[in-house]
Amino acid sequence: MMFSQTRKNFTQNPKNDILAGITVSLAMIPEVVAFAFVAQIDPLVALSGAFIVGLIAAIFGGRPGLISGAAGAVAVIFVNLVSEGHERGMLFDTPVENMGYFYLLAAVILMGLIQIGAGVLKLGRFVRLIPHSVMMGFVNGLAIVIFLAQVRMFSHKELEIGADGLKRYINIPMQGSELYTMLGLVGLTMAIIWLLPKITTKIPSALIAIIVTSGVVIFGGLDVSTVGSYIIEGGGDGLKGELPTLNTELWQNLPINFATLKFILPYAFLAASVGLIESLMTMNLVDELTDTRGNGNRECVAQGAGNMVSGLFGGTGGCGMIGQTVININAGGRGRLSGIAMALTLLTFILFTAQYIEQVPIAALVGVMFMMVIETFAWSSFRIIRKIPVADAFVLVTVSAVTVIYDLAIAVFIGVILSALVFAWKNATMIRARKRIKEDGTKVYEIWGPLFFGSVQNFNNKFDVKNDPQNVVIDFVESRVSDHSALEAIFNLVNKYEAEGKNIKLKHLSEDCKTLMYKASPKFKEVIIDAIDDPRYHLAADPEKFTKPLSEYKPEFD
Repeated sequence: MMFSQTRKNFTQNPKNDILAGITVSLAMIPEVVAFAFVAQIDPLVALSGAFIVGLIAAIFGGRPGLISGAAGAVAVIFVNLVSEGHERGMLFDTPVENMGYFYLLAAVILMGLIQIGAGVLKLGRFVRLIPHSVMMGFVNGLAIVIFLAQVRMFSHKELEIGADGLKRYINIPMQGSELYTMLGLVGLTMAIIWLLPKITTKIPSALIAIIVTSGVVIFGGLDVSTVGSYIIEGGGDGLKGELPTLNTELWQNLPINFATLKFILPYAFLAASVGLIESLMTMNLVDELTDTRGNGNRECVAQGAGNMVSGLFGGTGGCGMIGQTVININAGGRGRLSGIAMALTLLTFILFTAQYIEQVPIAALVGVMFMMVIETFAWSSFRIIRKIPVADAFVLVTVSAVTVIYDLAIAVFIGVILSALVFAWKNATMIRARKRIKEDGTKVYEIWGPLFFGSVQNFNNKFDVKNDPQNVVIDFVESRVSDHSALEAIFNLVNKYEAEGKNIKLKHLSEDCKTLMYKASPKFKEVIIDAIDDPRYHLAADPEKFTKPLSEYKPEFD
C-alpha cells in the first residue's frame, strides 16, 4: 500500500508528466531571464538556480505537481543586496569585482537555512490561518503581476549611451508591423491552446502551440524577438552554459564575519518569508485544483534544501511558481515526475540544445502565459464580491492591490492582519448577557459568547454593580473565557461587587480559569461554585502572572 502511494506521488501518467515538464521548462525561461536582469545577475545564474531548486523541490517536496524555480518574487528582493554588495566589494583593501554576486549566494544559503528551520519547527501549518479572501486576493494579484510582466514583452531593448558616457538599455515599445506580427503570433498561440483540448487532450496544448508558432516564425523567416535575442538584448551572452558546480570562489572572496551576517540577514529573512508564502499558497491552490492535500512542513524543508544547494553551486534563490504550476496542472502534470522533467529539460536546454531553444519566439511564450493568467485569475471574485461580507471584499481587493504595488509577503501579512481584526471585532460584539431574578431575589447573569480582549468592554457594560441586589450570580455556561484579558475583567468585576458589600458567585468556569483564579487570590475559592458540568477547555493566558505555567494544567480536551 505504501509502495503504491509512493509510486502514485511520483507519477500517475509518465507521458503527461514528461510532456507537461517540457512545456513548463519552455515557459519558465523568459520569466527567469527577465528577473535575472532585474536583479542584475547573469541569466545563467538564475537558470541554474531554477534547475537546482526545481529538481530538489520536485523530488523531496510536500506537493507533487508543484513547480519551483527562480521566481521573480524572490529575485526582486535581492536587487539592492547585489548593487550594494558591489559597492562594498570596491571598498575592501583588495577590491573584489562582482562582490554583490557572492553576497547574493551567501544570502541564498542563509535563506535556505531559515526555510529548513521553518519546516523543522512545523511552521508550514500556519498557512491554514490564511483566509479564503486573502487566497483569492493573492491569486488575482499575482495573475495581474504576471500579466503586466508579459505586456512589457511588447517592447525591445536598445543600447543608449548617456551624457555621463555610461551604456544602458532602454525599452522601446513595439510599433507598426512589428507590433502587429507580435499580436498575431500571441493570438495564434492562445487560439491553439484554447481549441486543441476540444479535439484531443492526449498532448499538452501549450507545447503544441509553442512548436507550431515557432515553426511559423522559423520557416516563415519572420524577424521577431526570440529567446536568444531577448537574452542578448538584456546584456547576456546567450542560453548556452555548463553544468553547475560547487562555487569555491564564494569562500575565497566572502568575508566570514558578523558584518556580513548583519548585511545579508534582512534580505535572507525576507526572501525566505516570501518564498515560503508563495510556495505554500501555491500548494494550497494545487490542493484545490487536484482535490488532494500536500504537506506544508515537508515543502518548507525541501524549498530550503533547494535554496541552500543552489547558493553553494552558484545559483540564485527560488520558490514555488504559481504561473508555471498552473501550466503544469493544465498540461496534465500531477506527479513528482513533472517537476523532475521540467528541471532536467531546462538543464538539457542549457547544455545541449541552446541554439534551438534560442529560436523560440517570445510571442509563443507570452501567449502561453496569457492563457495561464486567464486560468489563474479568480473570475468568480467579480460575481461573488457583492454577495460576500463587505470586510471580506475589502480584504480581497486590498491583497490584490498590495501584491501588484508592493510584494506578495506584505500583501499576505496585511490580508491576514485585516482578517484577524475583522474576526476580533465581530466576536467582540457577540458577547451577550441574559438577566433574570430568582425567587429568593438573586440576580443571575447568563453570559453568552466568547470573552476575550476584544469583548471585555462590552462584557463590563452588561453589569449594573451599584443597583444590583445583594446576591449576584454570573453563569458562564454558554461563554468561553479565552485569554488573560478576560480573566482580569472577571477579577475586576468581582472586586467591584465586593467593594459594594455584595455577594457574588461565579458558575461554570473551566478548570484552567478556576486554577488561575485560586492562585491569584484565595478568596475566589469562596466565590466560585463548582459544578459537575463545568466546561473543560484550555485557557490562553500569560503564565508569568501566576505561580505555575499553564502548560502544567492538562485539560481533558481542547
